[in-house]
Amino acid sequence: MNPLKGACIIGQSGGPTSVINASAYGVIKTALDSDVITKVYGARYGIQGVLKDQLMDMEMEDPEELALLMTTPSSALGSCRYKLKDYTEDDTDYKRILEIFKKYDIRYFFYNGGNDSMDTCNKISKYMLHVGYECRIMGIPKTIDNDLFGTDHCPGYGSAAKFIATSVAEISRDAQVYDMGSIVILEIMGRNAGWLAASAALASVTGEGPDLVYLPETDFDMDKFLADVKRIEEEKGTVIIAVSEGIHDKDGRFISEYGSTLAQQKDAFGHSQMGGLASTLERIVKEKLGVKCRGIEFSLLQRCAGHIASATDIQESFLAGKAAVEQAIAGVTDKMVGFSRPEEGDYECQLQLLSLSSVANAEKTVPLDWINEEHNNVNQKFIDYALPLIQGVPEIPTVDGLPRYPKLKRVFAK
Repeated sequence: MNPLKGACIIGQSGGPTSVINASAYGVIKTALDSDVITKVYGARYGIQGVLKDQLMDMEMEDPEELALLMTTPSSALGSCRYKLKDYTEDDTDYKRILEIFKKYDIRYFFYNGGNDSMDTCNKISKYMLHVGYECRIMGIPKTIDNDLFGTDHCPGYGSAAKFIATSVAEISRDAQVYDMGSIVILEIMGRNAGWLAASAALASVTGEGPDLVYLPETDFDMDKFLADVKRIEEEKGTVIIAVSEGIHDKDGRFISEYGSTLAQQKDAFGHSQMGGLASTLERIVKEKLGVKCRGIEFSLLQRCAGHIASATDIQESFLAGKAAVEQAIAGVTDKMVGFSRPEEGDYECQLQLLSLSSVANAEKTVPLDWINEEHNNVNQKFIDYALPLIQGVPEIPTVDGLPRYPKLKRVFAK
């Protein structure tokens, strides 16, 4: 097979993470070193940058600055939440994408994101096959939610889990300073999958874990919740509670809706806008139990805390981007790079290829047998799964004690 020569585009999409740039660097460095890929472009703000012909020439960036992407949080190229329609219904965007691909001789397209991003990647891949334009398209996983189907875990999750577990341990220590009881409710991201809230339990390894953990995989019972809180408060005085923002009652209503209309708002992909759960539960606990209570929302800190990233997560993220380029050059297309691990023995991350159709818009939730019988915490099976993902301390370049991030020139192609 003759090698397919041409340019490539790397785009980032969806919510950022503390390690998404490590994947981008894996793509960029591997592509720049290739004698098959002729030019390397970065899409400014994901697929919207392609549609608007805003492609950055990555060859114009200083190699030393690009290398800093390895330890830089958030999406350095810019992200988006843009939903492509099915090309059989409206092919306007697809014709524009094809026009841009032809203009710059794009033969490789790499898209780095979560569920909705893999949907975008899948749709573009199918359209290019439909019109007969030879372009190898690869998805690179990214999501702190850890809910991408088919892969053992997702780049970004390990670092977010490490931040959450560390923060829970620190808050637990703080909550026990005074000789008086208190209830602390920690709101953690996760709409339909509770992987992030579950990671709070990792702090239990050092004896600082939460007393209660509630995930969206099971129905939330308010009366049982209040009974659990009251029981532990009477036993210990201080109660630490981790709740996933997407917890819902038996009727499917988000608990955050009990005190806010925010969850009724939808984004471009039809997802509810989460938030306000901690304050809602704080109010209910104060009213029903008459005890001191504080609600804390971790919010964006979960996905941008590069200062406490997992070295394992960073390395695996880089390898995912590197493998996407190597596999595409070898002739692979219409796939997402995924991870697997041995069922027994020491942890070892192994790469696998998954069809874009199988992962697009599919969600992976926490197995029910990893949740305790009371549905108010996780068990050892989850700890054994997640603990290897948060290992290692990265060496982060600093200036005057602060992280040093890249200063990209962002030279646009013409």
